[in-house]
Amino acid sequence: MKRLAPVFWVFLAAALVYPVGPWANEYVLHVLVLILVYMVLAMGLSVVPGFCGLLDLGFVGFYGIGAYTAGLMTLAFDLSFWTVVPLACLTGAAFGALRGAPTLRLAGDYFAIVTFGFSELVVMILTNEIWLTRGPLGLTGIAPVGVDFGFLSGVFPPGTPLAYEFSGEAPYFYLALAMTALVCIVMRRVKASRLGRAWLAIREDELAAASTGVDAQRCKTVAFAFSAGIGALAGAFLARWSQFLSPDMFKFWESFLILCMVVLGGLGSIAGACAGAAALIGLGEVLRGLLPGLGIPVEARFLAYGLIMILIMRFRPNGLFAGIAKPAPCRTGTGQSGEGPFVNTGSLPRTPTAQKL
Repeated sequence: MKRLAPVFWVFLAAALVYPVGPWANEYVLHVLVLILVYMVLAMGLSVVPGFCGLLDLGFVGFYGIGAYTAGLMTLAFDLSFWTVVPLACLTGAAFGALRGAPTLRLAGDYFAIVTFGFSELVVMILTNEIWLTRGPLGLTGIAPVGVDFGFLSGVFPPGTPLAYEFSGEAPYFYLALAMTALVCIVMRRVKASRLGRAWLAIREDELAAASTGVDAQRCKTVAFAFSAGIGALAGAFLARWSQFLSPDMFKFWESFLILCMVVLGGLGSIAGACAGAAALIGLGEVLRGLLPGLGIPVEARFLAYGLIMILIMRFRPNGLFAGIAKPAPCRTGTGQSGEGPFVNTGSLPRTPTAQKL
């Protein structure tokens, strides 16, 4: 990871400077915002398959729940972005826990089928409950993000405008960048915590983890809620950014695309999830403009996604960031090599350090 630090800081500096430079382009900024949204989604999804080892095919359902929660609350109560975001995250986390509670004893294909059914159920509700969601007509007229500094009215002279409404892609880019950075920091702290080590232990061997004192059911429920809350966060941002929502935006293909990002980057890798999102979304936009010029339908870009996944499975089965995806050594380990409860991705928890999970 240290070898990638200079590259990261160079990209971050370029990202901060680009929107305010004379070379800024609205389309490029739009794509960059979209990449950041999918980075958040990929990091959120990676909690369940990457940390807990459960295949989740219904993550897009929480994306839609967060988006429609933010959109409906904005239209009905005229709430600000800073109010609807926590409410959307809490709603998504609650639905994540509710979905996880009855499926705790499921694993493998059975769990994947249940999650797929959940996402389809969410889409059906968004499509058919016209009285609430307007169905296929979608939600229109959602207010953009705004910032109100009215509490500083006593500091500035009377008549000074203290409210700012986002316009164009540049302010949304900085907001999306801050959201992505916040999620990344939280993910790294959680992964390094006792809860994160418990998730990794469950991924390696749930029975062995339970034998060392890990409450697998509680940990998996928290993982479902945490992952769903992050997905709802991205959905709330999407609602106020696009200012329009439709059930077609949350079909199963979105779950599959986000899962491809996680697998491409490396299961359990936060940096890998971000890299996978940037690679697939960026490649999709490049092919969208390149394929029509070659006389090839735009939909053929999906074939490129499949080819990429085939090549990754053949030459990098653990993902682009396989080394980062491995659990980090625990500093409290007692072995002579300094290793903690995990030696490598295929190892089992050891005692006594595993009892600290």
